[in-house]
Amino acid sequence: MSAVMESLVRRYDAIRPHLTERQRRVWLGSEARELGSGGVGIVADAVGVSPDTVRRGRAELDDPEPLPVGRSRGPGGGRKRAEEHDPDLPAALDKLVDPDSRGDPMTPLRWTSKSLRGLADQLSTQGHRVSATLVGRLLHEAGYSLQANSKTLEGAQHPDRDAQFRHIGDTVAAALAAGMPVVSVDCKKKELVGRYKNNGKDYRPAGDPEKVEVHDFIGEAGKAIPYGVYDLGTNTGWVSVGTDHETAAFAVNTLRTWWNTQGRHTHPDADQLLITADSGGSNGNRRRTWKTELATLAAETGLAISVCHLPPGTSKWNKIEHRLFSQITMNWRGRPLTSHETILKLIGATTTATGLTVTATLDTASYPTGIKISDREMAALPITRNEFHGDWNYTLHPTSDTPKPN
Repeated sequence: MSAVMESLVRRYDAIRPHLTERQRRVWLGSEARELGSGGVGIVADAVGVSPDTVRRGRAELDDPEPLPVGRSRGPGGGRKRAEEHDPDLPAALDKLVDPDSRGDPMTPLRWTSKSLRGLADQLSTQGHRVSATLVGRLLHEAGYSLQANSKTLEGAQHPDRDAQFRHIGDTVAAALAAGMPVVSVDCKKKELVGRYKNNGKDYRPAGDPEKVEVHDFIGEAGKAIPYGVYDLGTNTGWVSVGTDHETAAFAVNTLRTWWNTQGRHTHPDADQLLITADSGGSNGNRRRTWKTELATLAAETGLAISVCHLPPGTSKWNKIEHRLFSQITMNWRGRPLTSHETILKLIGATTTATGLTVTATLDTASYPTGIKISDREMAALPITRNEFHGDWNYTLHPTSDTPKPN
């Protein structure tokens, strides 16, 4: 009999992965029938199942109304779902997951993480018999999923947000059509210089990650402040890496360096320059030093410098963010920025399939903070404000008597 059982086990192990619950049951029943008297016990002992399972399979062989294809049990078979035993369970869970709109805003989970275990524990205190696994199934069936914060509210609070975007789009299109240089400017995230962790991954030999400092305390090498100029018409970028402070003087000096080194050669016939910038930081629309520094640059270059600011809170829509800065970030991902020279080389090596080229220079000049511009100096600026949101859209004209900031 041992040979019979060994043969049965080999055949069962081979076919079992390919059978449903009902198919396995019926197959075992057919084997028991073939063995005759005592076959149920032999099959059950050989494959390690309950004799009742084998008997059910043998009985199903003669069932005049077999189960439909795809079903392993008849209607009503199997354990009842938890929500059938506890009809109030789904509603109780819904109140915990979304207390602001559906439940009690003072629920203990209002200010704690809504993990599956935390939800299960809270439901248990309310008298519901649940597990973390059951909570996960109920949430999935109710249409819940893990959600991260969604950045969709930027600038939406300003009533003229969309109108300003349309104004910028029309102004940029007209300037490019006229052959006028159009640049997008902004300051990239400041970086610590040294052997610090840089987010992202890069290919290295397996088991040999780049070793960096545990703590991100500023070291002797200081920091890097990349301020960029992206030329929309030529798909070129210019980045000045500062070492002092992000000020309006530093921002405008980057524009000055770009124009004197690259811009005036690329646009030899230009007498105007259009700048798109966000509304905060060193190039903010309310920053007086930004306007006075631009007025000085206009006088030096003979360019009429127009500025269109993006509405507050919408800086990520500025072209430089996704056409230049994002490409730089991808190029140096996973690499410690060990020195200013390393940073310059990584920025300068940034390219794209669309032909982007980038030039990077180091700016070691000092840029004092706290410079005050008086009302008299502001009133003397050669500035023309647009009829639509003159605080966001304006032009600084090149005049020889432009006051220079102290």
